[in-house]
Amino acid sequence: MLSIISLSIFGILNLFLGFLKSRQVLLPATLLFLLVALVLNSLDWNDQALYFSDMLRVNNLFVNFSAIVLVTSLFVVSLSRSFGGDDEHTHPAEYYAILLFSVAGAMMMIGFENLIMLFVGVEVLSVAMYVLTGTDKRNLRSNEAALKYFLMGSFATGILLFGVAMIYGATGSFKLGGIATYVEVAIRYGSVSPLLYVGLLLLFIGMLFKVSAAPFHFWTPDVYEGAPTIFTAFMSTVVKTAGFAALYKLASVAFGGAYGFWAQTMAIITVLTLLVGNITAAYQSSFKRMMGYSSISHAGYLLLGVVANVSASPSAILFYSLAYSLATVSAFGVLMVVSEKKLYEGGADERYEAFNGLAKTNPLLAFVMTISMLSLAGIPLTAGFWGKFFIFSAAVQANLTSLLVIAVLMSCVGIYYYFRVIISMYLKPSDNNPVIVSNGFKLTLLLTTALTLLLGVFPDLVKNIF
Repeated sequence: MLSIISLSIFGILNLFLGFLKSRQVLLPATLLFLLVALVLNSLDWNDQALYFSDMLRVNNLFVNFSAIVLVTSLFVVSLSRSFGGDDEHTHPAEYYAILLFSVAGAMMMIGFENLIMLFVGVEVLSVAMYVLTGTDKRNLRSNEAALKYFLMGSFATGILLFGVAMIYGATGSFKLGGIATYVEVAIRYGSVSPLLYVGLLLLFIGMLFKVSAAPFHFWTPDVYEGAPTIFTAFMSTVVKTAGFAALYKLASVAFGGAYGFWAQTMAIITVLTLLVGNITAAYQSSFKRMMGYSSISHAGYLLLGVVANVSASPSAILFYSLAYSLATVSAFGVLMVVSEKKLYEGGADERYEAFNGLAKTNPLLAFVMTISMLSLAGIPLTAGFWGKFFIFSAAVQANLTSLLVIAVLMSCVGIYYYFRVIISMYLKPSDNNPVIVSNGFKLTLLLTTALTLLLGVFPDLVKNIF
C-alpha cells in the first residue's frame, strides 16, 4: 500500500526536479524512487489488508504482480538514458513523472477490490500511456499512434463503464465480494438478472481491449510501431501485466460462480487471439510491428490461463508475465540501439534487415537478442519455455485439450518469425557499421538476459514464491 502512495509522491517530486539545471539527476532519481517503491511493496508480504474504504486489497498476489511491474519499470527506465537529450522538444521530468504515475495506476488495477477502483486504475494508467505514446511530437507516426491509442482507449472505457453500470444494476454492489455472493446465490436459485450477463460481457470486452486480445486489438500494432520504442517496451509489459492481473481477478473472484457462462466465450476469444497474433506476425517485414502482433499472441497464451481458472492459474500467469516482460525488454532494448545507428527512408530502421550481421558487429547485442527470441518462442532453458509449460499445464488440469492443441500449433508458428531475427543476425552479411552501446545499457541488457536464463534453468526460484 505504501508503494502506491510513495509512487504518487515521487511523481510530484520528479516534476520539481525538472527545475534543476542539470537533467542528469532525473534518471537516477527515478530509478531510486522505483527501488524504494519495490522495497515498500515487499514489506506487504504476508500482511493482507484492505484500504480506501475496502476498495483496494493488498495480499501476496498483489505483491507478486506489483513486483513484476516495478522490476520491469526499473529495467525500462534504465534503458532510457539517451532519452531527453533534446532540450527543445523533450521534457524528461514530466515524462518520468507520468511514468511513475502510470505505475501507480497499474498497481491500483492489480489490487482493486471495488469496480470504481478498477476504473480509476485503468484511467490513470491509460491517460499516462496516451501522453507517452505521442511524446515524439515531430514524428507524424507518433502523433497518429497517440490519437489511435486515445480513440481505442476511450471506446474501451465507455464499454467498461457501461458494463460496470449494468453489473451494479443487477447486483446492487461495486464490491467484488458483493458481486460474487449475488452471482452464486442467483445461479443456485436460477434467478440471475439479464443485466448481469450483459454487464459481465461488456466489462470483459472493456478489459480485453486493454490487453489487446482479438478481435479488440484493432490499432495495437500501429500504436506499437508509432510510439517511441522506450514507451513501446513499457506498454507491452507493464500494461499487459496489470491488465491480466485485473482480468484474472474479475474472472476468478467476482464471476467465478458464472464460469459456465463466460468460459466458452473467452475460449473462442483465446483461439482467435492466438490465430490472429501468430499468423499475422509471421508475414510482417517490420520487427517492431512483428512485436506488436507477437504481444497479441502472448495475450492469447495468458488468456488460456484465465480460461483454465484452476488453482495453478495465478502462478502460471505470474510466471508467464515475468518471463514475457524480461524477454520483451531485452528485445526492445536491442532494437533501440540498432535502429538508431541505421537509418531507413529518413527514419530509424526497424525492419528485420537492420539486424543483418549484428553477430559480427556486436556479438553481445546479438546474444541478448537471441536469448530474448528463444524465450519468446518458448525454447527450453529459457524462462519463456517454463512460462508456456505452466500455462499449458493449467490448461491440461482444466481439460482444455482442443485449446491446448491450437496453442501448441501456434507456438510452432511463433518459432518461425522469432527465428527470422536470429537468422538475420548470424547468417546475413553485415554492413560493417559497428553498433556501440554504453556500459550501463549493456549492464541492463545482461541483467534481463541473465534472469531469462536463470529462470529457464531454475524456474522454482520464483515459482515457489508465486
